[in-house]
Amino acid sequence: MSTRTKKATPRPGFRLPPALKTSLLPACLAVFGVTAWGDIPLPSSWRPWVAIAQQARRGEAPDPRPMEETRLALTEEAPPHFWHEEVPSVEPREEASAEQLALPHTHGRRVDHLARARTLKELGDISGALTECRRALHDDPADTDALALAARLARLGGQTEVAVLAYEQLGRLLPEDTDALVHQARLLVSLGRYPEAVRVGEEALVRDPEDAEAYQVLGRAHLSAGELPAAILRFQQAVHLDPEHGYALNNLGFAYLRAGEDAKAADVLSRAASLLPHVAYVHNNLGVAWERLGRVEDARAAYATATRLSPRYVQARVNADRVNRLARVGVPLAGARDAAPVAPAP
Repeated sequence: MSTRTKKATPRPGFRLPPALKTSLLPACLAVFGVTAWGDIPLPSSWRPWVAIAQQARRGEAPDPRPMEETRLALTEEAPPHFWHEEVPSVEPREEASAEQLALPHTHGRRVDHLARARTLKELGDISGALTECRRALHDDPADTDALALAARLARLGGQTEVAVLAYEQLGRLLPEDTDALVHQARLLVSLGRYPEAVRVGEEALVRDPEDAEAYQVLGRAHLSAGELPAAILRFQQAVHLDPEHGYALNNLGFAYLRAGEDAKAADVLSRAASLLPHVAYVHNNLGVAWERLGRVEDARAAYATATRLSPRYVQARVNADRVNRLARVGVPLAGARDAAPVAPAP
């Protein structure tokens, strides 16, 4: 066989001993300044060496814990934990909220996480923006701008409980502001935590007794808890302070329907429909009031408006079909209770 075609025998390559690799790679990372990139995502296999290099530059002993724990501390978001509303001590609740909101992290240089969060939000990365906000709160737990943005991002991302914690902390830091408390109470109502929502709403009223939104959210909390008299009173107070609050009028009308006061319901729902002409469920609720009062044509018109505004509105279609069917067979509608109103709006 020709020497030109003969294949060369593979020679075993030179391999560094494991101990030498362990010492050389962290040293190289430290020399080239990789430690300043600690907050930038790196391959998972690099992270142990980056941490060792950071400790070496600071003169610290290497962390004996597995580096997987350090990596998760930078990225993993633990589910929030809530204290029971009857906990007598306030301080542990504050510490727990701060711990759940802040996302611990380490980096070799100061980073403006709030600016990063705003950039990521503009790019549509809601989850990444929320993570950066929580890192900003680890650096400065009293940053109200970071708290407000974190609350909005958590709501957009479906993390309602995180948003509750953010608004709660924001309410503590801004003792004269009611907006954070009103938002917190709304979210508590959506979570079914009605007693807590009432407590937060009452605190908002202490801060500003003329805040119509505080009365509105208190009415929703009482109504959802089945406390009709209290709900009607709070909705009435909201409408008194803001007579053109269409959603408060709708919710007051809904409460009147629940209480069987159909004439009062028709009156306030008519006002709500004029203020919110493009909201389908308001017209549906008005149709229910007219139907219970036996005003067939008015009920038909209200249901027709609701179905026109929202063609996929099943409940309004069911109500409209029932009214038309009963009208054809000549069944009186006065006092009818089959019509179903729609639950209150925010």
